[in-house]
Amino acid sequence: MRKRVTVKTNKLLILAVALLLCAAIAKLGYIVLADKVDGIDLQKKASSITTVKKTLYASRGNIYDVHGDILARTVNSYTLIAYLSESRTKNPNNPQHVVDKDYTAQKLSEILDIPKEDILKRLNKKDAYQVQFGSKATNLTEYTKTKIDALDLPGIDFIVSQQRYYDKSTFASYIIGYAKENDEGKIIGELGVEKYYNGLLSGENGSTEYQKYTSGNYQIPNTPTKTIKAKNGSDIYLTIESNIQFIAEKAVSDLMKNFTAEWVIFAVMDANTGAIVASATYPGFNPNDTNTITSYMNPLVSYQYEPGSVMKVFSFASAIEEKAYKSDETYKSGNVKVDSETLIRDANRTGWGTITFDRGFAYSSNVASTYLALRLGANKLRSYYENLGFGAKTGIELANEVEGDISFKYKSELATASFGQGITVTPVQMLQALTFVTNNGIILKPYIVSKIVDSNGKVSYEAKKEEIRQVYSSETATKMRSLMHDVIYNSLTTIWQPNNVTVIGKTGTAQIASPKGGYLDGEYNYVRSFAGIFPEDNPQYIVYVATKKLNGVARNIADVTKVAIEEIASYAKLTDKKNDADLSKIITMTNYISKESGIGKSNLEELGLKPVVIGNGKYIINQYPENGQKVLVGNKVFLLTNSLDFTMPDMINWSMGDVKTYCSLIKLDCSFNGYGYVTSQSISANEPIVANTSIQFELKEK
Repeated sequence: MRKRVTVKTNKLLILAVALLLCAAIAKLGYIVLADKVDGIDLQKKASSITTVKKTLYASRGNIYDVHGDILARTVNSYTLIAYLSESRTKNPNNPQHVVDKDYTAQKLSEILDIPKEDILKRLNKKDAYQVQFGSKATNLTEYTKTKIDALDLPGIDFIVSQQRYYDKSTFASYIIGYAKENDEGKIIGELGVEKYYNGLLSGENGSTEYQKYTSGNYQIPNTPTKTIKAKNGSDIYLTIESNIQFIAEKAVSDLMKNFTAEWVIFAVMDANTGAIVASATYPGFNPNDTNTITSYMNPLVSYQYEPGSVMKVFSFASAIEEKAYKSDETYKSGNVKVDSETLIRDANRTGWGTITFDRGFAYSSNVASTYLALRLGANKLRSYYENLGFGAKTGIELANEVEGDISFKYKSELATASFGQGITVTPVQMLQALTFVTNNGIILKPYIVSKIVDSNGKVSYEAKKEEIRQVYSSETATKMRSLMHDVIYNSLTTIWQPNNVTVIGKTGTAQIASPKGGYLDGEYNYVRSFAGIFPEDNPQYIVYVATKKLNGVARNIADVTKVAIEEIASYAKLTDKKNDADLSKIITMTNYISKESGIGKSNLEELGLKPVVIGNGKYIINQYPENGQKVLVGNKVFLLTNSLDFTMPDMINWSMGDVKTYCSLIKLDCSFNGYGYVTSQSISANEPIVANTSIQFELKEK
């Protein structure tokens, strides 16, 4: 039998534990109620600890062309400030405020486009701790900041921020778009690809969270940190081919040197994939300076207009597909009455007599397309137009795309719709529809982005050819290629024939609807257009050119379009004749800013260019064309020097475009009478140019 074990309670131990517990409670109560403990104000200490949460900003992705040439990136930008308060200087040997205001103003004016007097006025502002210098001293580049830093001016400093920088200036501006910093300091895309892909380009900001004392800037030791890493934005690679884009930009520029227009678009598509390889427009803008924007609508996707006779490509094809067309069938051209009030006429009001429908297409006969449309009926023709993509967005990766309008019902509306009046389309819809000609009756979806690469270097998206639907048979497409060949080589004019490649195409001339009803009168109130495909035997490119209110004629558009097609064919090695365009004449501009004007002039002359040095300054402070842009041998290059005095050059035989460039660089007001090339100028050559002078020029076509 086991003995029972008896545990005796030690009363002294229990008493000791109880006393300790009471003491702890008393101490806790004292801490809670007392203002200070051991000389430390605990409430004050607790309130001095704060949780800090900082945003870790994601880097916005870059935009590239199809070959990886950078088009848009994010760079640091700087705002110039000057500290005026002497209280900043603690050591006279190391001043932290502006000491010599006159000297400082002089040196800054030599770098910035700001008069010395304006800078000095701000530096003399009383009771100001610091000052800024206006818009011309904001968004400064790293290059400009480095030049100012080298001056080592006391009290001069910079506020650092980020901005979007577009390396090729006006190049493909409506395709790339632009992005700018909002009120919260975040860069937001507002046009073009920058807007459409804003989310992907922006990435996702991260954050870091930790505790610190309010009186210091450092984390409290041995406290945890919670960090969510930023996810940088993706890079976007466009389908834009920079060399072809340059050719398109040059075509638009050459046209606008001698003429005016409400707008111009010159777009080029890969005929086999639907990729947009070029889209040049007038007016354009410089995304580095949003003040140059005159319209927020991208002509490629946002302009809707009555297209004119290019629509005959589709109305004729629809009749061919429906077996309502016979090549050798004849009709009487000139005019046709479709109802009691509507008489449709050909451009040649008397017509060409009795001709075949094939010949009617070559001559762009409205009467021919009307007869065919009446055979089809409104529902059938509209159905074909809808299947081609008219009246709906294409879904291309660009902001602000519009649908156009292909509503028509009555015979008169059906007739005009067959030759592109009374309906509206967009340039990108025209390109999409034209792909049936080069793809055996199948239309392709147009696209502008070739691939997207995420922040880890992984390709997250890669574009592929996308067939939308079969609209016509391959036999219809083949017949249409034959008809479009005759437009260029067997019709009433030869103005659209390039020298080194065979092109098929169709022209268009449409009246412009009046807001008051009917159509505008006037010699230039038309939308003129051209759709071309080349080479004929193996189509690689589709070109679509359109202008609104161009104060010229079809030949003027043909002249620049032919040269552009020749240059594209030469560049892409598509020529079928010996007389290629000489692409060795294309020069890529380098940076001449800050170089001596004499050296810059000599270098450009050696390249076969014609430098125009503006002013007698020693150094170049601006240039046009800009760094990275391309220019043909024999063209002018403008070099603005750091001169305060300018004399008038002899501008006789200068183009309107060259005159505008010169006047823009030195901020002169210029006005023109006529179009073409300068025949007289209101200030004679070698006379001094006085500030705020207005100069008048007389121009005449050669």
